[in-house]
This record gives sequence, C-alpha cells and structure tokens, in this order.
Amino acid sequence: MRIAATADLHFSPQRANTLKEQLAPVRDQADVLVVAGDLTNYGKPEEMEPLVNVLVRLRVPVVAVLGNHDYESDKEAELSRMMSEEGIKVLDGTGYERDGVGFAGTKGFVGGFGRGVLTAFGEREIKTFVRASLDEAMKLERALAQLRTPKRVVVLHYSPIAATVNGEAPEIYPYMGTSRLAEVVDRHGADMILHGHAHHGSLCGKTTAGIPVHNVAITLLQQQQSPAAYRVFDV
Repeated sequence: MRIAATADLHFSPQRANTLKEQLAPVRDQADVLVVAGDLTNYGKPEEMEPLVNVLVRLRVPVVAVLGNHDYESDKEAELSRMMSEEGIKVLDGTGYERDGVGFAGTKGFVGGFGRGVLTAFGEREIKTFVRASLDEAMKLERALAQLRTPKRVVVLHYSPIAATVNGEAPEIYPYMGTSRLAEVVDRHGADMILHGHAHHGSLCGKTTAGIPVHNVAITLLQQQQSPAAYRVFDV
C-alpha cells in the first residue's frame, strides 16, 4: 500500500483552491491519504465544511485524527461527525483495516519525553494534566489491540519521540508530545508512526524499539529541498 501523509493544514476557506492544487496528484500517487491532525485553524464547522469538500473530491480513502487546533472551539465531536458522514475515517482510540494494513490512531497529548516525562505528583492540577496524557496512551493501546492485520500504521497528532521535535525551541519540547505514546507502540508493534504538530521539527526518528517515526507537518514538508504538501510511504 502507498500511503500519502500530511498534517497541520490549519485550513481556512481562503486556502481551498491552493490546497486543492497541492493535493490533486495524491490519487495517482497513493492508495490512502492520512491527515495527522490540525485540519482546521480554530476548530470551527465553517472551516471543516469546505475542507471536507476538498478531501472528498480527491477520490482517495482518507484516514485522519484531530489535533489541538481542532479542539479550540469545543466542536470536536461535530467536526468528527462531519468527516465521518462523508466517509472519512476519523480515528480516536479506534482502528481501521484496509487491504491488509491496519491504522490505529488518536490525538495524543503532551507531557515530555524520556526521563523528563511529567508524573502525577503534587498538585491536583498536575495530576489532571498527567491523566489526560495517560488517557490518550490508553486509547492508542485499545486501538492497536483491535487490529488483526499483518501491517500496522499508527497515526497521531502529537509526537511520540523527541527526535522528530528537534528543530523546535527546546523550551517547548514537553508541549510537543510524550514518549508515553511510543511506549505503547513499542509494546504492540507497528511498521511506522505518522504525526504532525512539530512544524519546525525533524522528518524522521525511531522509537526505543526501532519503529520508524515520521513527522509529516505540511510546513516542515514545504521547507525541504523539494517542497511538497505530503509524503508517500510504501507499507
């Protein structure tokens, strides 16, 4: 399977024609399009409606997770419904299987990496914060447990490793993701992990178990020597 992947579209209706042109070749280059979060700028239905129209007209199966921007207006359930009604597979602690490839996805959350992971100690607010991170990791675990396919692709918005965040300001690393997500994938196994969020991070890295991780934020992809709106992977 050829998988085209992008993230962080931060779509507004004014960008519809530009995005349509950028994504137009995807049907000839890939079997599935993955969008790893931040589809909209402010999480508003009026942003999602024209974006769904663009994605559906590509005539290629679309798999997506929401990102933090998609939660901004507290309309995330409505955004998911809008996409699902048009046949887009929205993963939120769920799995999707197609042609021998399983997709497991969730938004993920922040919390830091490695020895710097924030733990649930101290104030109630810290414990609530950490609980949100743990809940997303558990959702990913449930999604992976559902898959029965020989090939597995994990879709996140937040990064599961620090390596693909490298390039962002060091002060914000803990807000880019958490290695709790990578720990789950390492336990269950996967062929690769796709994520966004780190607009100025690095393209590639690996989990502790050696699973490839790819940052597909569109801003990062467009900064490369050969600018592109998505990357294509063979699985």
